[in-house]
Parts: sequence; C-alpha cells; structure tokens
Amino acid sequence: MVFGTVPDDIAPFERALTHGSSASANYERLEFLGDRVLGLLVAEWLWESFPAEPEGQLSKRFNALVTGAVCAEVAREIGVRDHLRLGKQARDDGAIDSDNVLGDVMEALIGAWYRAAGLEAARVFVRRVWGDRVRREAKAPQHPKSALQEWAAAAGRRAPEYTVIDRSGPGHAPRFTVKVAIGSHASAEASGSSKQEAETAAARTLLEKVSK
Repeated sequence: MVFGTVPDDIAPFERALTHGSSASANYERLEFLGDRVLGLLVAEWLWESFPAEPEGQLSKRFNALVTGAVCAEVAREIGVRDHLRLGKQARDDGAIDSDNVLGDVMEALIGAWYRAAGLEAARVFVRRVWGDRVRREAKAPQHPKSALQEWAAAAGRRAPEYTVIDRSGPGHAPRFTVKVAIGSHASAEASGSSKQEAETAAARTLLEKVSK
C-alpha cells in the first residue's frame, strides 16, 4: 500500500481513482481538497527548507513543485496509472496517460488520505513521494514566462503576448497549441495538455531563440 497502511475505508480512495467518464461519484471533489492540502504542505516544507530565501524565491520553488505535470510524474512513479477507473471512451482516447487526469487523481488521493488519516499523515506521504524534488535546485527556478517577460523588458521590447491557436482532443485529454510573440521581433509555438503548459513550453522555446 502506497500510504504505508491500509485505510479503514477504501471507498474514498476508489473514488479518488475514478474518472468522470466511469462514474458520477468521481475524483473531482477530492481533487479540490487535495490541491489545497498539497499547497499547504509544500509551502510549509519550503519555508522550513530554505530559511534564508525571501517570499519571491519560495514562490518560484512552490510553483515548480505543484504543477499538474509534477503531480502526474509522482502518480506514475507510485503506480497510480494501473489503478485508474476510466470509461471505455476515455481509455480509448488515452486518458490513462494524460497529465491532466493523473495530476488530478494524485491530488484527489492526497485529499482522501488527509481525510482518512489527518494532516501529519498527509505531510509524511507528500514528503516521501515528492522525495528530493524540493532540494534538486540549488537556486530557485525561474519560470520561463517570467524569464521571457524580464528579457523583453530588459531589451526594451513589448511584453510577450500569448494566443491559443489550436485546441484539439476530448475534454479529459485536450491538446493546446499556443503562440507567443514579442511584437514583430520574435515568436514561437508549442503544445501541451493544458493552456498553461503550452504557454510555458512556448515561452521556453522563445527564450532559447532570443538568447542565441
């Protein structure tokens, strides 16, 4: 058992693994709770781990640790994918490998465990499965969108503008393509499983282009 012990009531955990395509009693409410619990625990962890860093640096670290992509990565590492409850259409559409679905389910499981065992147990679980991610970066990571905006300001250019130029795929596994442009100076496109992910990838691509 990934939590170290078998919960007395497994129903909430079954619900946390259930996608809306499979049943109306799905992970959405638990995901709402788990998202907030994860945020509190990661913020506390960072506050303890980097006592000399100001709020801005801690925020950068925080934002890099609680993304859907990171939650999905953790979910894959602990074997969540094999236990997802999906409707046939969602499975056929590839939802079992969707960062959006896996990330939401990871947060739902945190919510279920918090409700079953309390905050301290949730803290132990999050710190164990997030592992060394908190300390991997000696310096607080700069988000690509922030870095691109700073580059544009320093270069006397217009602020980056982001435009969704394509959205495809089913609702549970969408694919966004975003274009980012700095006036007529430079632009780049990238895709992702969410608008935010696509914007981040586009900003990273454009940063690489203008930094050459």
